[in-house]
Amino acid sequence: MSGAGHPIGEVVADIPNFPMPRAAGCPFDPAPRLQQLQAEAPITKVRLWDGSTPWLVTRYDDQRALFADPRISADSSNPHFPALSPGLKESQQQGQAFIRMDDPEHARQRRMVTARFTVRRVRELRPAIQRIVDGLIDDMIAGPKPTDLVDTFALAVPSLVICELLGVPYADRAFFQRNAKQFSQQDTTGQRAVEAQRLLVNYMVQLIDEKCANPGNDVMSDVAVRVRNGELSSDDAALMGMLLLVGGHETTANMIALGTVALLEHPDQLAILRETDDATVIAGAVEELLRYLTILHNGLARVALADIEIGDCVIRAGDGVIMPIESANRDAVAFPEPNRLNVLRPARHHMAFVFGPHQCLGQNLARVELQVVYGTLYKRIPTLKLATESGQLSFKHDSLAYGVHELPVTW
Repeated sequence: MSGAGHPIGEVVADIPNFPMPRAAGCPFDPAPRLQQLQAEAPITKVRLWDGSTPWLVTRYDDQRALFADPRISADSSNPHFPALSPGLKESQQQGQAFIRMDDPEHARQRRMVTARFTVRRVRELRPAIQRIVDGLIDDMIAGPKPTDLVDTFALAVPSLVICELLGVPYADRAFFQRNAKQFSQQDTTGQRAVEAQRLLVNYMVQLIDEKCANPGNDVMSDVAVRVRNGELSSDDAALMGMLLLVGGHETTANMIALGTVALLEHPDQLAILRETDDATVIAGAVEELLRYLTILHNGLARVALADIEIGDCVIRAGDGVIMPIESANRDAVAFPEPNRLNVLRPARHHMAFVFGPHQCLGQNLARVELQVVYGTLYKRIPTLKLATESGQLSFKHDSLAYGVHELPVTW
């Protein structure tokens, strides 16, 4: 790993605050300060809302190395683990799903649900996903114009898919979507975050009880078997279900909407998708949009378990580490002309799903959903356009998952 930061022992007088604001009028690009640090001080200290000063690592190669390093922990119960918001700090103390654990327990729990998210199993879901997408587009075309693409389409697609896969009643979507937002808002208080988590956990406990009594062909029925066999506690199972439910719709919904905005703002790139029937081109465009937009935009937190030398710096045991993957995905060393959207770019090695043992479990599902959406929507509605000025869109600068609050469109 390489990079110049501030060596241990050096007093840093001007520690920048994190997260950092994006530039006005540049909603798709990372914060200018992030890009400046990547060039000038790619490993440096930043200050969080609570006054703590973890390391910020901004370069692609350094992030990949650290995400794969067993000396870097994802265990949020570690007292030195950085909390990116008050709500996250409080909710982390209430128990976390396996994504916030280290191996071997992380790997043990993850293996319990991996089979449902393999490339082969997700490929089998493609016809059902296509039917969902086509049905929602049919409803849009038959409905009033303009419409909010977030509400009528972007949020509905992954919510329908994940409910079907998990065995969660879609009729409960308003409940889990509302509480999921409490986790993603930067300004959510600890009390609100804890209450949202409590409600979702209680919901999943009840659902698991129902699956124990009446199992179906779905993920939560598989989890219920693990609970009944004593392989998983009821609390851990509920946290697992909450992670899959929230993670299974929130990020993909934002990606559908924000990807549409980006393509409408880059009509030459939109034309490539609208005019091609080549599945390989569509799949490649999905990877480039994932790279270019990077929905998880305010950094992933880790903590060092041992001293780690990185360039001319030493990250000490107990030091917090923040890795903003949006800066890695705009690193010119990994992606020439990184600030240019080019749907024909080979971008599969991006970091949108992170890297290492904690890479996103649902990445195969997200890819297929996005391939179906981006390969269908703009062909079915070739005249799709914004129903407002792009400067009037409200972007989720205040959220851990980036996107737009609403997306008025017409055709």
